[in-house]
Amino acid sequence: MKNIAILTGGDSAERVISLKSGKVVRDHLPADRYRAFLIDIQGADWREADSGAPIDKNDFSLSVNGEKVRFDCAFAALHGSPLEDGKMQGYFDMLGLPYTCCDGYVSALTMNKHATKQHVAPLGVPVAKSVLLRRGEPVDTAALLAMGLPLFVKPNTHGSSFGVTKVKTADQLLPAIEAVWPYDREALVEAFMPGREFSNGVLRTNGAVVALPVTEIIPETEFFDFAAKYEGKSTEVTPAEISPELTRQCQERSPQLYEALNCRGVVRFDYILVGDTFFFLEANTIPGISPASIVPQQAQAHGWELGAFFALLIEEARSTLLDIFSNRRGTEDF
Repeated sequence: MKNIAILTGGDSAERVISLKSGKVVRDHLPADRYRAFLIDIQGADWREADSGAPIDKNDFSLSVNGEKVRFDCAFAALHGSPLEDGKMQGYFDMLGLPYTCCDGYVSALTMNKHATKQHVAPLGVPVAKSVLLRRGEPVDTAALLAMGLPLFVKPNTHGSSFGVTKVKTADQLLPAIEAVWPYDREALVEAFMPGREFSNGVLRTNGAVVALPVTEIIPETEFFDFAAKYEGKSTEVTPAEISPELTRQCQERSPQLYEALNCRGVVRFDYILVGDTFFFLEANTIPGISPASIVPQQAQAHGWELGAFFALLIEEARSTLLDIFSNRRGTEDF
């Protein structure tokens, strides 16, 4: 029986989503194989959610009812900081504890939408035109409007569509930029692309990179905002009703990005399809994992039930990191 620390909570506005994701993982992990512990991360206060027992940060262990619990794997169900942006992974690396998401460097890179686009564009990956703004610096509205209207203004290093605005008129631009600052110190102003929105999850299993079925996202709102993502204001079609050629194009592009970014765990890549070309939007290294979320839909369409899918991520994390950590701890710990 393996002890699994399900990391949830966090310090960003995405905390409310993380708490839900963590409970989904706990409820679906096969109880005959894993003992699941919800670990609520909030600032420097790390606690087991049910008992309130604190985590011993010296070795990331837990004392519950007189038992010293050591963990075999950390399951990433924490969206935003301090996990999706890579802050915690170095700590786990030093402890030799496997985790089910990308390492610190890759997580920090992919959390930064602008940096990710700069990283993949030289590989021939189509991306939308965009401009990065920093809080406190002058804003050249004329240059931004030269990209055409509408524009999207979004936090550069924040997820779940918090602080995102679709700008339709020139007088909406500066208020939209101001709406970013409660969430981030950088704003990304991105050219609008008229097209359909798609998403594709990718993971590594048994040494092979697998692209899951493609999903088309059809929001009832102006775009795939918070209400569309989490309040049922969208329709997701999995597998997407597109031609075999377009499906092949997307399922080839996603593993290319996964490998180029050196990802681990399951990663969701989002696109806008303009004509016959998929334009890359962003990478989500800890995507939503409720039963209604996109990646679980894709996993189930691929033939995996949620419990089996979560177990696969755990065992792949342990297998992947075994070689990395074996020189420090010895394989007997695994």
